[in-house]
Amino acid sequence: MAEAPKETEQKLQQMQLIEQSLQNLLAQKQQFQMQQVEVESALAELEKVNEAYKIVGSIMVASKKEDLKKELNSKKEVMELRIKTMEKQENQMREKASKLQNEVLKEMKQD
Repeated sequence: MAEAPKETEQKLQQMQLIEQSLQNLLAQKQQFQMQQVEVESALAELEKVNEAYKIVGSIMVASKKEDLKKELNSKKEVMELRIKTMEKQENQMREKASKLQNEVLKEMKQD
């Protein structure tokens, strides 16, 4: 009977680690979502202008509008893929945490 509480304690620790990892993942996901919004905003603004500039280091350089569009669309695709990947990881972590929580609750009811 002494093993069950120890096992339950380990599962609770696992749940805490998953929760911490989930919080970190959500923070990263939020950063990527903000970057995605910035890219989408830049693309929308690019449609309104005839001349385009790109910031390189601490200077602005005149650039071809089409080149900037391609670059921004590429960045947007990368952001979308990263966000989708993070959402999959998030769902997996939530499922694992839920499973552990159910196991812990069952073990606590048995005691």
